[in-house]
Parts: sequence; C-alpha cells; structure tokens
Amino acid sequence: QVQLVESGGGLVQPGGSLRLSCAASGGTFSRLAMGWFRQAPGKEREFVAAIMWGGGSTYYADSVKGRFTISRDNAQNTVYLQMNSLEPRDTAIYYCAAKYGTVGKIVPHYDDWGQGTQVTVSS
Repeated sequence: QVQLVESGGGLVQPGGSLRLSCAASGGTFSRLAMGWFRQAPGKEREFVAAIMWGGGSTYYADSVKGRFTISRDNAQNTVYLQMNSLEPRDTAIYYCAAKYGTVGKIVPHYDDWGQGTQVTVSS
C-alpha cells in the first residue's frame, strides 16, 4: 500500500497561484501513475490531472487545461500540481491518488489516496 500526503493548499485570490505537493511512501514511486482529483462541497470527486511513471505523458481535465501543470520528481517521490489563474470554481479539496500501471481518469481506477488539502479561491 502506498501512503500519500498532500500539502500546499490554502486561501488565494482569483487570478493567483498555488503549488500542491504530494509525497509518497511505501511503494515503488517510479512505477506509479499519479493523479490529482478534487471535490467541491455537494459534488462528486472529479479528475483534474494525471501523469505517467516517467513524467513524459500528462493528462488534464478540460476545465484546467492551460492553467494547471502536473509534474513529478521520482528522486523525491513527489508529485506536484502547479495551479495558475485560479478561479472561484477551483475551490475544492484536492486529493492525490496512486496506481500501478497506466493512468486513470476516474476514481475507481486508483488504489491509494491521500487525505486531501483544501484550496479556496476567494477575494
């Protein structure tokens, strides 16, 4: 089982930026596909971005394309989500997820989850 710990959330004004981090332990990080999901109050958890083991392939939800960037550092067992041009609709709890094999874009694809970090975009 892989343990995941997110950090970097907070309160930011519209148009601002945040960088989320997710530190992994207990697995072979370089073989894990990693994903970011988010869940707003009263809504289902939704896919945000994903990255393959080597970092060469990335995937994004249409709602964040051009604003968010997912990356990973296999030496540090960490995946990042750089979020720019944040909007109030980005307000949610952001979760990191891991799975062996190829990336997935839905919740059931992933085996291990972090506890989440709150992102609030408000003036």
